Amino acid sequence: MFLTISTRGTAAGPATDLGFLLHKHPDNAQTFSTSSGTAHVFYPQADAERCTAALLVEVDAVALVRRGKGKGRGGAPDAALAQYVNDRPYAASSLLAVGLSAVFSSAMRGVCKVRPERAAAPLPVRIEVPALPARGGPELVRRLFEPLGWTATVEPVPLDTAFPEWGDSRYVRLVLESETLTLAEALRHLYVLLPVLDDAKHYWVASDEVDKLLRAGEGWLPGHPEQKLITSRYLSRRWSLTRQAMERLELVRLAEADDSEVEDIDNAVEEDTETEEKPTPLAVQRRDAILDALRASGAARVLDLGCGQGQLVQALLKDVRFTEIVGVDVSVRALTIAARRLRLDRMGERQASRVRLVQGSLAYTDRRLKGYDAAVLSEVVEHLDLPRLPALEYAVFGAARPRTVLVTTPNVEYNVRWETLPAGHVRHGDHRFEWTREEFRTWAATVAARHGYDVEFRSVGPDDPEVGPPTQMAVFTLGTETTETTETTDKTETTDKTETATDTSGKAEKEAKAA
Repeated sequence: MFLTISTRGTAAGPATDLGFLLHKHPDNAQTFSTSSGTAHVFYPQADAERCTAALLVEVDAVALVRRGKGKGRGGAPDAALAQYVNDRPYAASSLLAVGLSAVFSSAMRGVCKVRPERAAAPLPVRIEVPALPARGGPELVRRLFEPLGWTATVEPVPLDTAFPEWGDSRYVRLVLESETLTLAEALRHLYVLLPVLDDAKHYWVASDEVDKLLRAGEGWLPGHPEQKLITSRYLSRRWSLTRQAMERLELVRLAEADDSEVEDIDNAVEEDTETEEKPTPLAVQRRDAILDALRASGAARVLDLGCGQGQLVQALLKDVRFTEIVGVDVSVRALTIAARRLRLDRMGERQASRVRLVQGSLAYTDRRLKGYDAAVLSEVVEHLDLPRLPALEYAVFGAARPRTVLVTTPNVEYNVRWETLPAGHVRHGDHRFEWTREEFRTWAATVAARHGYDVEFRSVGPDDPEVGPPTQMAVFTLGTETTETTETTDKTETTDKTETATDTSGKAEKEAKAA
């Protein structure tokens, strides 16, 4: 397997600066041991005007087969011959990507102590790969590289030049040119996209491959138009790993849309702990109050919006009257802990059919949230900036429109009763605000009037005669007139469809008799 990386001299420095960036001296031919064989780095040309570095990886095919018995590509019992007669020594693949990572690891990270300004600046770079498997053809190669700022020249390799009528093989000769990318970005593109185009990994794909993909894809993969294809192929179409990677990429996209850091969004669980928190008496009382209100409403299908680590979902599962429970949270870390708490991987089929955990932001409308009997926002609204509340309000009350919505939030007036809480501080570091009883009632009444709900207020925890309860709860119920209008519309649409179907059926029957 072979590729070359070339650059030109510019006003910023001579072309031989490539040796500093790659951490390989142009005057020396160097050899490195990799997991798949031996890698050689040498410079066919190195002067001030032009410098070319070549990477040649010699694959030890026999050792690869012995190490890969029973797993990965070539391990199937019916592929005995294919283990020894294949394209691995010649065509660029995941083995070449492994060689890139092993030999040019510092360059891929953009580290260069001698020429830091050159490492951080765009470089006129030309990369040639003489033999590249391209499952998807030349068009897919262009779709993968051109959105990243490359000019891609893709030449199909014929099956046999002596027999042109046989057509082209699945291999191409690839030339990539760019003036706008750093060398680190160029190497990371190759590291990810070479195995994607080959559509095969020559080693076992484990969960750490997700971290490798996200590290190499930082800055370009979240916005790539072929993100889903890249992720699926890179992870060998392993569904669980692909879903995990897509969820984390979606979190990056949400952070970029909000012009914030991922940590600021994915903060439902502390960094230094993933252990099951010990519920306080107030937390238990809050969950009991929510369960009582849901039972009184007659709800069977329930949304837990901002489900966190899944304590409420776990409590709902214990009551058979709740036939469908969906936990929604923006934090991947929180959903992972919730799944572990619920033991979803060990849950019986009947019980598992009642529960679902999904990632989503409550600041956006989501079709998945429509059609449920009830939704719970337990200690959620205070984690949003006040300007974002109208978006949550519309997403829940305007778009999803469950029949019942329960909202609980701290009562800031009660904070003076917490001996360990300093004066003027909120109860949690991520709380953007905490309402008085009057402020909460005003907000809830406005939301109810705007979206056709009735609202009543309940206390949760000890109700202090001076400052009220520690937690306040609003129970929103979709107004009778609104519900009747919706049901009438649904019935009218159903009747119209039935009458139309009947008319069509009768007409067809008459035509059949006439014939």
